[in-house]
Amino acid sequence: MGAGKSAIGRRLAVTLDLPFADADQEIEMAAGKSINEIFAENGEAYFRAGERRVIARLLDGGCKVLATGGGAFMNPETRERIAASGVSVWLKADLDLLMHRVSRRDNRPLLRAADPRAVMEKLIAERYPVYANADITVRSRDVAHEIIVDEIIAAIETCPKLLSPS
Repeated sequence: MGAGKSAIGRRLAVTLDLPFADADQEIEMAAGKSINEIFAENGEAYFRAGERRVIARLLDGGCKVLATGGGAFMNPETRERIAASGVSVWLKADLDLLMHRVSRRDNRPLLRAADPRAVMEKLIAERYPVYANADITVRSRDVAHEIIVDEIIAAIETCPKLLSPS
């Protein structure tokens, strides 16, 4: 969370002339409530199950740029689906940048804790080794979004997964 998946994803989709989908927005539409409400009323496990179903539907819906929530790639089934139907991009950001970005809004249920920085450190320790399995890694930082988009496109053009015959 806070790496720029939605903001960069929207711009990437425009550049590639593809539709864009934000899994979190799709989950909220499917549930008829906000992610915060889903977490509060039903818990994280319920949210993750819905997230898995929504992402599967989105992946089956044709070529697009899809921004998934930060925890989605942690699910092995979701990772397998992404690997089978697309190219995964990890926008890797350092802790200070993430904290700066997520502190702007109060819509992160996992960070509703006494020490959000400690929670984020724990998430990084758990998630980054899994995120490292993405097909492409691009460093997220405070630069114009177009720079990050250009770096993603350059990485896609040389992605071994796309260059090797299937």
